[in-house]
Amino acid sequence: MPKDTFFNLPEEKRQKIIDAAIDEFGQRSFYDARITAVVEAAGIAKGSFYQYFEDKMDLFKYIVGLIAEKKMAYLNKNMMLRMEDYSFFQLLRELFLSGFRFAKENPRLVLIGLQLLNNPELFYQVIGAQQDLAVQFYEKLLEKGMADGDLDPKIDVKIAARILTGMTYSLADLIYEDGVVDLDDMEIVDHMLYIVENGLKKRPDARDRGGCPDGIAGA
Repeated sequence: MPKDTFFNLPEEKRQKIIDAAIDEFGQRSFYDARITAVVEAAGIAKGSFYQYFEDKMDLFKYIVGLIAEKKMAYLNKNMMLRMEDYSFFQLLRELFLSGFRFAKENPRLVLIGLQLLNNPELFYQVIGAQQDLAVQFYEKLLEKGMADGDLDPKIDVKIAARILTGMTYSLADLIYEDGVVDLDDMEIVDHMLYIVENGLKKRPDARDRGGCPDGIAGA
């Protein structure tokens, strides 16, 4: 977490440091990113950096936290506030689609997030409690789905919540796999939802029950 001296800076100066850090972490891996490049781009002395942050990891965690906050802004707030009016799968679709909208409009930030997905050690070091909060959110969503009769009551909520959390993180990786975020990536959301709703086991009536996305029916 940044020191108080960072938050006491004028907003314009804070933003310059944030933008410089996003550029550096987006162009290089965390381990290759250079504090010297950040301070030069931000127009501050290297000694000043350590008045604002403990080290590079402190800065990186702060940037990841800002990314998480920005991603939350892409959620349909009305839907989240009136969750009782929507089914489990409608809510899940909105969560996945919010990830798509975020990735489409923030490619620089997605590149930083992909670093975490591709490095498990860095992921657990940086995400930490944030992942636990995501799991807890999905647990509540699953419990609501069970109470509404949308889900199989035999499902283990804790295991299912961890699976859904992992799928959320993987969504950005899949969407940005070709380096471009476009409308074709919307199909990825529908494919993921189809798997969640219908499972992997072949069922005679799977197409009728799940509304199979285009491309799967003929597979």
